[in-house]
Amino acid sequence: MRRHELSDAEWEFVRPLLPVSLRGRKRLDDRRVLNGIVWKFRTGVAWRDVPERYGSWATLHTRFRRWARDGTFERMLRSAQAKADAAGDIDWLVSGDSTVVRAHQHAAGARKGGHRSPALGRSRGGLTSKIHLACDGSGRPLAFTLTGGNTNDCTQFTAVMEAIRVPRIGPGRPRVRPAHVLGDKGYSSKAIRAWLRRRGIGHTIPERADQVRNRARRGSRGGRPPRFDKDLYKQRNIVERCFNRLKQWRGIATRYDKTAESYQAAVTLASLLMRA
Repeated sequence: MRRHELSDAEWEFVRPLLPVSLRGRKRLDDRRVLNGIVWKFRTGVAWRDVPERYGSWATLHTRFRRWARDGTFERMLRSAQAKADAAGDIDWLVSGDSTVVRAHQHAAGARKGGHRSPALGRSRGGLTSKIHLACDGSGRPLAFTLTGGNTNDCTQFTAVMEAIRVPRIGPGRPRVRPAHVLGDKGYSSKAIRAWLRRRGIGHTIPERADQVRNRARRGSRGGRPPRFDKDLYKQRNIVERCFNRLKQWRGIATRYDKTAESYQAAVTLASLLMRA
């Protein structure tokens, strides 16, 4: 095993999750291809610069694009989550947050609309994307959305929560409800708190200073302050550690992909291997 390749344990973890290849002409071995894809995103190099030991860069790119488009990476992650949940290996104390990713100039220029939309935002720092993510209590991603870097965090909260769908092994609906949600002040809004209460989801989200002042100014009409557990909130930093692990992949820490579809597939692949 070379640096940045799948270990034997990681390969044994993902091998049964890969789609079964159809009979036909001989094609490049899946482990070799997946090693090349993982090597590319862990190092952040261009597709043309992936070493020839992984096969033709065009073959790697084609296989990656096919798996991204047909949802292979997403199905693999869902399957891994289902197995983990069945084994009691998912901590349903969920933390949510976002991280901004600088986009390279190569990421610009894609056609807009649908999955091919670039999902880029422009700010003082240039082109950026933002990963809005929810992780479990062990710091492993459960679901995420991708937007431009100038998108407000609170606008994506419900989308991320609704993207949590861990299938059951056997009969039964997917699990979609966290036991408890931790979030920072960016998620402190009446709409978010009401959404969580309607679904019976406990939450620990601190109020913003302006909200505290407004409630105090209104006196008894301002209502009671939301319940806040300081000790439980200390565990929210698990999502920061999750982002740190994701950004060890240089192809994720800096976005080079033109399409949101490809970049989302790369983040999904990294999320999958964080469960290995």
